[in-house]
Amino acid sequence: MQSSLKPQSAACSGHSAVIPPHKGTWVPLYRHLGPCSPAAASTCAAKARPPPSLADLLRQDQLRVDHINRRLSSSSEGIRVSKQAGPVKEPVRSEVIHLHDQPVIQVTIGSERKTSAGGGQQSQAAGVVQTVVLDTASDVPWVQCHLSASATDITSSSSYDPARSATYTALACNSAACAELGRLYRGACVNNHCQYRVPIPSSPSLSSSSGTYGSDLLALAADPANGALSFKFGCSHAEAKQGEEGSLDNATAGVMALGGGPESLVSQTAATYGSAFSYCIPATESRQPGFFVLGGSGDPSAGAGYVVTPLLRYARVPTFYRVRLLAIAVDGQQLNVTPSVFAAGSVLDSRTAITRLPPTAYQTLREAFRSRMAMYREAPPQGNLDTCYDFTGAFLVMVPRIALLFDGNAVVALDRQGILFHDCLAFTSNSDDRMPGILGNVQQQTMEVLYNVGGGSVGFRRGAC
Repeated sequence: MQSSLKPQSAACSGHSAVIPPHKGTWVPLYRHLGPCSPAAASTCAAKARPPPSLADLLRQDQLRVDHINRRLSSSSEGIRVSKQAGPVKEPVRSEVIHLHDQPVIQVTIGSERKTSAGGGQQSQAAGVVQTVVLDTASDVPWVQCHLSASATDITSSSSYDPARSATYTALACNSAACAELGRLYRGACVNNHCQYRVPIPSSPSLSSSSGTYGSDLLALAADPANGALSFKFGCSHAEAKQGEEGSLDNATAGVMALGGGPESLVSQTAATYGSAFSYCIPATESRQPGFFVLGGSGDPSAGAGYVVTPLLRYARVPTFYRVRLLAIAVDGQQLNVTPSVFAAGSVLDSRTAITRLPPTAYQTLREAFRSRMAMYREAPPQGNLDTCYDFTGAFLVMVPRIALLFDGNAVVALDRQGILFHDCLAFTSNSDDRMPGILGNVQQQTMEVLYNVGGGSVGFRRGAC
C-alpha cells in the first residue's frame, strides 16, 4: 500500500459532503482541526491557539481511555482494568483539552425571541447554530450556555441563551426526565430545576460540565425543511473555566452524546429514527467533510458494501457499544494470536484516536509490521507510539495492509490513513490482555460506521467519504 508523504493543501475544496445513501436526517461532519471545520472559518480563527503537539494529543487520548476504563472497572462486571493507567499519565495542558482532531457537526438549538418594532415579543423559528463534538461513549448531550441578564441581551449572539429561546423549558426536579439521569448524572435541585453533572474525560481530575437540565428544539439537518425535534440536554453553567483543566476551546459549544443511555440523542429520537445512526470521519488529508446520519437504513445488511458484526453491550454500563475482534491480518496473512486474547471485546469510540489492543495481539502486530518496514529508517518513539519511522527523503512509502477480522466473518480493511499516524504505527497496547480494547477514530476514518442499536449490529462500509 502506497502512502504519500508530501504535505497536502490546507485549503478546503468545498463544504458539500458526500450524500449518504440513507433516508435519515444528516449533516456534514468535520474534523475539528481540519480545513473544512467550522472553526477554520470562524472569525476567531486568527486568534486561535496553535495546533496541539503530538505529545499533547497522545496525553489527551490516554486520559480519554483512562475514563472509559474507570467506567468499566466500576461496573462490577468482572472487567479487568489495571491500576497502571498507561504510559501517559501526566496532566494535559488546559489549552489542548478539547483540541484533538475530533469529529464535529453543527446543529441549531432553540427558537430565538426577538423584540418587534412595537415592543412586543415575537418568535422566529431559527435558533442558534452550535458546533458540537460527536461522542459515542457518553450519554448526556450538553452545550455551554450564555446566561444573559434579560431576554433582549444580545452580547453573545453566537452562544445559546435559554432566556432568548421561546421554546426552552427547564425540567422540574420531579420530572421523569430528571429521574432518568440517575445517580451517575443527576445533580442537586435548584429552584425546582433539575441539575445535571457529567465528567469531562480529558481531565485527570475528572472535571465536569454541570448546570440545568432542560429541553428545547433541535434542528439536525442539512435540509432545514426536515424540521426540529424536542430535545433534552444539559445547559452548562459551569465547566472548568477557561485556563483550567477541563475547559472547552472557543470553537466548540459542547458534546452531542450518542451513547446507549436513555439520555442520549439516539435514545431520545428512537421513536422517530429507530435507534440507528452512522458517521463517516474524513481522512486527515481530506479537503471535504464526511457525514453524520440519524436514522436511515437501520439494517446495515440491507445496504450494499457493508460488512456486519454483532453489536454487544455491557449490562451495567449501557453507554458503550462493543464489538468482538477475533483476529488481525497484515498483507493478507492472519497473525498467530489465539482468539481468546480478544475475549474482552473492543469498545467503539468516536473520540479516542489510537486503537488499543491486548498486549499479546499488539506485540504480534508490531513484529509483523516492523518486519515489512525494515527498509525504512526507524525513529524514536512518540509517547505510547513505539513503532515510528523517519521518512526524510522518501516520496512514496509502501505501507503494509492491515485488516481487522470481527465476529460474523466481517473483514474490515483499514484505509492507509488508519495505519500510520505521525509516521508511527497507529496502534498501541493496553497493559493487560484482560482489558477491553478500544477501536479509535484513526482506524475508523474514511469508512461509514453504522450503528444499528435496535437491531444489535454494526456495519462498516469502506471508502464512504
